[in-house]
Amino acid sequence: MKAIVVHQPGPPEVLCYEEIPTPAVRPGWSLVKVQAVGVNRSEIFTRQGLSPTVTFPRILGIECVGVVADSTTPTLVPGQKVAALMGGMGREFDGGYAEYILLPNDRIWPIHTSFTWEELGAVPETFVTALGSMKQLQLRADSRLLVRAATSGVGVATIQLVRALYPNTVIAGTTR
Repeated sequence: MKAIVVHQPGPPEVLCYEEIPTPAVRPGWSLVKVQAVGVNRSEIFTRQGLSPTVTFPRILGIECVGVVADSTTPTLVPGQKVAALMGGMGREFDGGYAEYILLPNDRIWPIHTSFTWEELGAVPETFVTALGSMKQLQLRADSRLLVRAATSGVGVATIQLVRALYPNTVIAGTTR
């Protein structure tokens, strides 16, 4: 399979497009054929060597969407659309910057959507971050929320989620 491997920390030039073996399924894990990934600031930090627990070589990528290729659990069937994020992806074990990723079964979520892969690839980490922030805020129908950096990925996701639940709640701003 093709993958983007980082052998040592550094600038973008350390990202190496390589042919490596496809991971073999093992108990408690499933193999997912990656269709799209998001690129996150934390992956830039990891590539630069600023994630102290990461060892190299490493395939980065803390989120991905794709289809189950093989699984050790009957709840994940080949061909099923799935999303996965965090839980050690791209840090404790290889991440989504590859054709296939081996994931713990408990980090894989089946999804049903009409989104294209490109659209879906932008959803997992961005919307989970926005949703987690919203839950912490404990918004109510009479709340007002100022979203700064409203044109960022998380800002856009936050606005969409809050407006779906509380239409008159959001005030948004951004800078050039």
